[in-house]
Amino acid sequence: MGRMLNALSQRDLELGPARDVEPTGHFRVAKDDDGVVWMVLDRTDKRVNTIDRPVLEELAGHVERFEKEKPAAIVIRSGKAAGFAAGADINQFVGASTEEIKAALDQGHQVLDRLAALPCRTIAVVHGHCLGAGLELALACDRRIAVSNASLGFPEVMLGLHPGLGGTFRAPAVADPIEAMTMMLTGRAMPAKRARSIGLVDAVVEERHVAAAVEAAFYGDLRRKPQSLQARAMGFKPGRQIAARMMRKKTAEKARQDNYPAPFKLIDLWEEHGGSPRAMQRAEIDSFAELIETDTSKNLVRVFFLREKMKGLKDGSSGVKHLHVVGAGAMGGEIAAWAAGQGFKVTLGDIKLEPIGGAVKKAAKMLEKVVKDPLKVRDALDRLIPDPEGLGISHADLVIEAAPEKIALKHKIYETIEPQLKEGALLATNTSALPLADLASGLKDPSRFVGLHFFNPVSRMQLVEIVSHDRISPETARRATAFAAEISRLPAPVGSAPGFLVNRALTPYMAEALVLLDEGIPKERIDLRAEEFGMPMGPIELTDQVGLDIALDVATSLRERLGENTLPPAPDWLTKMVEEKRLGRKTGRGLYDYDDAGKPKKIAPEALPDGSKDDPDMIDRLILPMLNAVVACIDEGVITDEEIVDGAMIFGTGFAPFRGGPVHYARQRGIDGIVQRMKDLAAKHGPRFEPHPGWERLAR
Repeated sequence: MGRMLNALSQRDLELGPARDVEPTGHFRVAKDDDGVVWMVLDRTDKRVNTIDRPVLEELAGHVERFEKEKPAAIVIRSGKAAGFAAGADINQFVGASTEEIKAALDQGHQVLDRLAALPCRTIAVVHGHCLGAGLELALACDRRIAVSNASLGFPEVMLGLHPGLGGTFRAPAVADPIEAMTMMLTGRAMPAKRARSIGLVDAVVEERHVAAAVEAAFYGDLRRKPQSLQARAMGFKPGRQIAARMMRKKTAEKARQDNYPAPFKLIDLWEEHGGSPRAMQRAEIDSFAELIETDTSKNLVRVFFLREKMKGLKDGSSGVKHLHVVGAGAMGGEIAAWAAGQGFKVTLGDIKLEPIGGAVKKAAKMLEKVVKDPLKVRDALDRLIPDPEGLGISHADLVIEAAPEKIALKHKIYETIEPQLKEGALLATNTSALPLADLASGLKDPSRFVGLHFFNPVSRMQLVEIVSHDRISPETARRATAFAAEISRLPAPVGSAPGFLVNRALTPYMAEALVLLDEGIPKERIDLRAEEFGMPMGPIELTDQVGLDIALDVATSLRERLGENTLPPAPDWLTKMVEEKRLGRKTGRGLYDYDDAGKPKKIAPEALPDGSKDDPDMIDRLILPMLNAVVACIDEGVITDEEIVDGAMIFGTGFAPFRGGPVHYARQRGIDGIVQRMKDLAAKHGPRFEPHPGWERLAR
């Protein structure tokens, strides 16, 4: 059955004479009447192609045969509908020693060097995803033809690495060197047409024209784009030195070298060896093997597997085709727009027309930024249907309520919605703090009620907390989890408890920052310390981003429900700011003032007044209460899987990814040491720092 489905998925791919050949391993190989060999990579053991030792060893055997048989040309492409190859299989490096990694890389380089040295024309045809080692395989060919849906990139930097199979010297040799380096430094994938414009691929065609493009490449009609004068200057060290300075500056704006060494290492290698492919190759292998042994890379590889685990929580289909969202405010509008962008039919309702119109305008802007393709944006907006009458409720498979956080208001909404729900439809709330048992109390069928807690902005925050309660059915929880995965978000199942997981953990971090601010420490210094630790945004700026009114509400609610000793009281000046409608970024003024582009006006750290207040305990005061709340959630059974906890905090709060997640960080740092440190802070600053009893159980 699997083979039949795969054959069906390939029916639109041009596979030449290899179409009808059974695979003897990971490749299907056949020669046409003109002596052109078609090699189709179609891994029998995986849903997508990855490049690992078995694939490279098999490729080596074929290359050895071609060296003797001398075919007229060789075409390499994928038999998987999803794409060419998703990169290297990272599992092959886990647990390997530096020497073993170097040896494996040496062997891989030898295979691709021999492929590149074949006297016949070699042509890579790429479609879908062509990433990492997959792109490096394509770069070892003479010509690259991209199908228009191709997306090419080097994502290794996301794993604390740089390309390791020749990308560092082959990509700058065929493409504009600055553009090639930017690809490797950012990890961002590039669409086919853009890849053509920088010289990374030689042609972009529709699938139906692949055979003609291969013929053109075979007969020499497909010429490489000549390098510009500026690109040629990069072959000389003075040119690279100037460019490298700019690259370091830009990279430092996004990542700190101490935390993320890989991009800085790549710039060093290119500056030093970019004029010599041989020297760059040797340096690439040595550097890759060193980087993969760093804590940063090990933790980022861990984060990669956490993401895969969270994706794997999906069990079957949600059965959702039509989504209805009640409430066209900031969250409801974004949820609706994101789901429409992911292919779902969405109706969006609100008691007023004005918010719906505003939500559709914002949806267009968000989709243009995220989806980019104007046709896909148009299709997504066609799927997003304004519905002030709420006619979509009775047709929807899932209704998400995204109204303000008032129990009486939500109950009133449910009284209207529930009688209209069709059989099998789910009802969800996007509440960020209210107890689900209380919200479900008036429902006739609470078994189909679930929390789907999205994070703002939905287009960037990957996490969705799937919130259960005592009367939810397992099928509802399963379908809600599947729906989150189907809209390309990462589900984290949590129990209904104050703040669930993420808000419970994030609030102490933000609250302590306000205490530090109240003590006279400059807000820029507080944010800088948190960013140095690895947080994507400091807690002061984050409070402005969330909104001072929302932050105050959540903190007050959590303090009431968890006890006064868990959080510091909100400063009086914060309440006054909220009363004066100085609410943060959304009003242009908050803890910071904001420019027209929505950026905070900050004093540069080096320009802070001499002698301005500081606190050597600052990072522990910010981070340890967050860890304490995470431990409390685990101990109280809000969420028990430590890996999902780490994933949820990384993808829901941006908790320093290079540290591998808060629980992993705590174990690496040492639980006994953290507990003692918290006791010291409690003696100095009060009972909010008292370690939760769950630390003892975590240490066992």
